Amino acid sequence: MTPQDIKTALGAGLLSFPVTHFDENGAFAPESYQRHIAWLCGYDAPVLFAAGGTGEFFSLAPREIPDIVRAAKEAADGKTAIVSGCGFGTVVGVDIAQAAEKAGADGLLLLPHYLIDAPQEGLYAHVKRICDSVGIGVMVYNRDNSILTYDTLARLCDDCPNLVGFKDGTGDIGLIRQITAGLGDRLTYLGGMPTAELFAEAYLGAGFTTYSSAVFNFVPELAVAFYRALRAGERAECERILREFFYPFMAIRARRKGYAVAAIKAGVRQQGFEAGRVRPPLDDLTAEEEGLLAALIEPWKRGATPLRKYA
Repeated sequence: MTPQDIKTALGAGLLSFPVTHFDENGAFAPESYQRHIAWLCGYDAPVLFAAGGTGEFFSLAPREIPDIVRAAKEAADGKTAIVSGCGFGTVVGVDIAQAAEKAGADGLLLLPHYLIDAPQEGLYAHVKRICDSVGIGVMVYNRDNSILTYDTLARLCDDCPNLVGFKDGTGDIGLIRQITAGLGDRLTYLGGMPTAELFAEAYLGAGFTTYSSAVFNFVPELAVAFYRALRAGERAECERILREFFYPFMAIRARRKGYAVAAIKAGVRQQGFEAGRVRPPLDDLTAEEEGLLAALIEPWKRGATPLRKYA
């Protein structure tokens, strides 16, 4: 796909980050991963992000990422575009970017660099080096220690023709509104707060047309139903889904640090996929928490009755 193609796809609907499946020894498990990807591709997600944040990018070796991208591309079978995670320091990031492109990635999501804070000039150089190293489209992720200001982002748009997207995980409405108002259709804008549905209405009002849904990993019909209600302006329906699913899920997720990923992986396992455990330094849900999650997703179990509360 050209950078313009992936830019269009990113703005075409609900997006998601599949978890990375591991076997009992903690190694990448491609067969289970591909079954999961194929299932997700049956729903209305125009782009899936392989080896992204929910895919435990931070715990992967750079050499593992091309294999994950290749497996996702094969399972998607041309139905869904695949964007690869990218990150760490600039030199490692360039290696990952080029390897992912060679493996067939349709685009890159540049996650925050490793550990340190950096000045805007350094962030500009980092993003530009990644963009210049590949021919595919790149999306930046404003979050944590990697916060691009409006001026830096505008400069990157001028200097990097393949910079096509901006994802926000800061919740800084003032900054993101300045970016969407000032840069307009030069970028596609995605909400990226943990459990994005909780913030989706606010981001829609700030000019973000879509977001990445982590729960799409294990309740894709519910995730799509919420997205459609949001885009249709059905506020009462959105509030009902928030009350009945997302706020209880948030209560489980908030019990321990790292559950924004671990709870998603638990949900995938409960849908019958052998996704394995999360890698350290994360930890899995307790047995009690697994039970709470199982009760919450029971109406959405894969292969259960076709009756759906929200579809």
